[in-house]
Formats: sequence, C-alpha cells, structure tokens
Amino acid sequence: MRKVKIKNDLFFSNSEEIKFILGPCQIESRSHAFDICSEIDILSKKLDFKYVYKSSFDKANRTSHKSKRGIGLKKGLDILAEVGEKFGCAVTTDVHDARQIEKVKEYIDIIQIPAFLCRQTDLLIEAGKSKLPINVKKGQFLSPWDMENVANKIFSTGNKKILLTERGTSFGYNNLVSDMRSLVIMKKNKLPIIFDATHSVQLPGGKGDSSDGQSEFVEVLAKAAVTTAISGIFMETHENPSTAPSDGANMIPLKKLGNLIHSIKLYDNLSKNELV
Repeated sequence: MRKVKIKNDLFFSNSEEIKFILGPCQIESRSHAFDICSEIDILSKKLDFKYVYKSSFDKANRTSHKSKRGIGLKKGLDILAEVGEKFGCAVTTDVHDARQIEKVKEYIDIIQIPAFLCRQTDLLIEAGKSKLPINVKKGQFLSPWDMENVANKIFSTGNKKILLTERGTSFGYNNLVSDMRSLVIMKKNKLPIIFDATHSVQLPGGKGDSSDGQSEFVEVLAKAAVTTAISGIFMETHENPSTAPSDGANMIPLKKLGNLIHSIKLYDNLSKNELV
C-alpha cells in the first residue's frame, strides 16, 4: 500500500490514522482564512489529528455565471502561502487549467483536481510534472475502476504521489449517492483513498441557479467511509454556512466540527485496529 508524503511528518496512507482536509469552499479574505484555520489548528491540538487546509481561489464550475467564483489566482495563492507559514500546515486548492500549474506549485503542497476535470489529460499530465502530490476527485460520472486510467496518466510523468477522492456519484437529476464499495474498489490501486463527506451530500443545481445540499447526512457518511480503512476525510467548514458564497448547504458549521472529528477518529481507530 503506497504511503504519500505531503509535508514534514504528514503522510497519507490507508493503513495509518485518518488525516483530514478541511477549510471553507472559497477563500473569502485573508482574515477569514486565518480565522478558520486558527480554529482548525486549535482543534487539531486538542483532538490530536493532522490536517491539510483547503480553500479555492476560483470556483470555475459554478452552476450560474452570476455566482461568486472567488478572489482570484494571485491574491488567493498569497493567502494560502501565508496560512501555511503561519500555522505550519500543508495547504491545497483546486486547479482548473494546465497553465495555472507553473504558478500554483510554488505556493501549495497538494494540487487538487476537481471531479469535473478528472479526465482532462493535459491538466493531469501537467500536474504530474510538478512533482507535487496530486489529489484527484473521482468524477460523478465515473465508475471507481475508471480511476485506474486517471492515475496512470499521472504515473506516466514519473509522479507516484497520488491521492484518489470519492465524492459521490450522479443518481438521477440534481442528486448524488455515495457507494461505499467505491472506496474498497479504488483501494485496489494501492493508493491512499479519501472520502469527501461534504460534497457527497451536495445536490448539484438543486436550487436552479445554484447547488443545494443535505449537510445532516455528512456525519453518517463519514463514519461509514472510515470503516473501510481509508487515509483521509475531506470536509468543508464555515463559521456560518448560510452566508458562505458557495456550497453552504453541504458544509459543516465550524462549531460542530470538533465533535464530528472526534467521532470519526473513534470509527477510524476501530477499523485500523482490526487490520493489525
């Protein structure tokens, strides 16, 4: 089973304790990013877990062209770099265009490939050439076994530092379903597997001009996912999801994050101990 080093003593491995990718959907401002990461960092010390801070400088696949997309590449990357330096944590963000890789790789620790773009060969190849760890989200339209071809595109660059993330599968119109078999199937690639618990409860385009979500199901899906012995849980969080510029309906309120992580760690500990 492959073990992927991210930064310092942070590794992702399906056989080691669960790691977390956390943060608000969009970078809203420098102060907001610092406030959110500060709370996450306090929780990480209290509950003894390692995390990657995630937030996007651009949400290029919003439902409507009128929706807020983010603060832009340069400003967003500067903020992420500052967050990483201030809190000593790894940082990640979405990349939507192969031309962004050369700039982005100097600021972040993991390149994240959005689900809608997981089959874009040029983007995957350029990301692989960066030599950074690459987290690829499985497209809602793909089977779990299709991700072997996705990983092979990155492998072709000589980059073996690949993470695969499950984020739900299209289930009719404006709905997703989480098939836990997908986690087990993708583990056959010997790569670290992550479950995106908040995007898995998204209802794409569910509000007509924006997506909806069912955040009340995040906890049960996250607990179910870690019983398959995976490497990480991805969850977006916000101090007031109802005011978030994107994906508020499926985000976890920051005040509830600690209890949820505590529960996830208990389930993870049970699943990993059974492997010993």
